[in-house]
Amino acid sequence: MPEVSLADWNQFLRHHPNAHLLQTGEWGELKSAFGWEAVRVINGDAGAQILFRKLPLGFTIGYMPKPVFGDQLSVSSGQFWTEVDLACKKRHAIFLKIEPDAWQDNFILHLSSFILSKHNIQPPRTIIVDICGSEDEILARMKQKCRYNVRLAEKKGVTVRSWNDIDTFHKMMLITGGRDGFGVHSLEYYRRAYELFHPAGICELLVAEFENRPLAALMVFARGRRAWYVYGASNDEERNRMPTYLLQWEAMRWAKARGCEEYDLWGVPDEDESILEAQFEKRSDGLWGVYRFKRGFGGELKRAAQALDKVYSPLLYKFYLRRLAGREGG
Repeated sequence: MPEVSLADWNQFLRHHPNAHLLQTGEWGELKSAFGWEAVRVINGDAGAQILFRKLPLGFTIGYMPKPVFGDQLSVSSGQFWTEVDLACKKRHAIFLKIEPDAWQDNFILHLSSFILSKHNIQPPRTIIVDICGSEDEILARMKQKCRYNVRLAEKKGVTVRSWNDIDTFHKMMLITGGRDGFGVHSLEYYRRAYELFHPAGICELLVAEFENRPLAALMVFARGRRAWYVYGASNDEERNRMPTYLLQWEAMRWAKARGCEEYDLWGVPDEDESILEAQFEKRSDGLWGVYRFKRGFGGELKRAAQALDKVYSPLLYKFYLRRLAGREGG
């Protein structure tokens, strides 16, 4: 089947209830509002939402995050990849980057036309919290200090509720980004994300408060058996009340109430567990600070399958890699 409409794509996803968040029609619409073009391709039980970013001179870069492969046969379907190639060549893509929806230890792609990429878009390593079982069982799997901080926040008068104050959330994101050294999207980006995902029941914005003052907030997403903690922020007030711990716990409870079985904490340093455990108390650069926080929730460290690139223009691809290496070196 050639490129399909958004309505057809959403119909396809109804048969794939556990497809990744980044393959939802809402995600494609969000990225389309901020400089990308979302294109959807289906063939049999395989489907992919591809995002294209414009480059000078009419070229593009294609990005396929977490495509939907119903089975190994559909992954290897020549017709599916023919449709993907047509979509990419139509938009003069230099290359297509694919991040499989699979873990590194159990993914094999028997396609010689792809090369292993050195660059991932999404953080490849994450912590997955098992939210099956009773709430007491989930809490028991947490590290003792984390569990204590959840209870401490409750005792110190912190409360968590649903929220829709995107303006204040964005201000909080700016504070957190400045403090922890990460980039922050625009106010319009977070507002559009909420407008797309919340009415669809996929997202909730939660805020932790003390005496009606917001201290921390997060956007949690859920689809099928999985939930994802994607955006989170806190200001510099009342941090001794541990609002972020209770906030994460309530987000897990929200996800569990929707039938989710696992909660993805979305991004820790890309290092083996032995290195993370040996260094997390000494380092705070990059994602190290958030690892110190996230490890407490008792999840399993996992690494996604490495990104793959399919190259359509070898010379321009080499030029792109050189530019990328120059930025990383600088």
